[in-house]
Amino acid sequence: MTSVVTGDAGFARPWRLSRRAARTLKGVTGIVLMLVAWQVSVPIIGMSSYFYPAPLDVWAAFVDLVRKGVLPIYIADSLGRYGAGVGIGAALGIVFGIAIGLSRRTSLAFSPLFKFLFALVEVAWIPIFVVWFGYGVKTIVLALIYVVFFPVMYNTLLSVRTAPAVLVNAVRSLGGGRIAVMRYVILPSALPGMITGLRLAAGFAFRGLVFGEFIAAKTGVGYLIFEGAQSQQTSRSIVGMIIMGLMWLAIDQFYLRPFERATVQRWGLIVDAADRR
Repeated sequence: MTSVVTGDAGFARPWRLSRRAARTLKGVTGIVLMLVAWQVSVPIIGMSSYFYPAPLDVWAAFVDLVRKGVLPIYIADSLGRYGAGVGIGAALGIVFGIAIGLSRRTSLAFSPLFKFLFALVEVAWIPIFVVWFGYGVKTIVLALIYVVFFPVMYNTLLSVRTAPAVLVNAVRSLGGGRIAVMRYVILPSALPGMITGLRLAAGFAFRGLVFGEFIAAKTGVGYLIFEGAQSQQTSRSIVGMIIMGLMWLAIDQFYLRPFERATVQRWGLIVDAADRR
């Protein structure tokens, strides 16, 4: 049963939104105001729809792409490439990061090389991959694996190297072997670094996906952006940009954040800034 709290004057206190609902409402309000300003600015600027399409033009292009079945296929292709690249790159990065991090000599020997390769963005490799493997899914997935591997591997390596020596010695003094040290000390200590590397890599990979589809694909949301500009259908390009942004928000909200809450936040190692407010 819901009770109503009244003040001295007998009036009910105004109903208050929850924090999450309030943040959502503020975000929606900002988007609506931006769309209104955009639509109003179109006749003021007076440029053609090729140079400056109105929101209604973009909406018409979105409806046309959905009606023809193009947009669902492009989204599915992009998500498939992204998932394959991130999954394989993250798995390899974790395995190599742990293996190299357990050896001080190996980590010192390879750290300069890893830093050098990490500095080479995937855009520089895509033309080379096209020469080696041709246009298509293989080139894009390899570029994503490359861009995901190094952030995950490097953060995992550093986390393994900085595992508390006191805890390692404590487990060994209690009779624990390498497996026990790995299970109870190394992996829990390295997990925050793994998650940090994964979140960084996921963002890098999303940008890499767009660049890869610009160059080496004939489908996908990135290709939609490029193809719209090439065919002078700017509204289609803007549809692709909006879909790309929404895809990233969905991945971050429904995959990365729940994964982080189920691991490092659950164990009290990291507190989300949004949860402090």
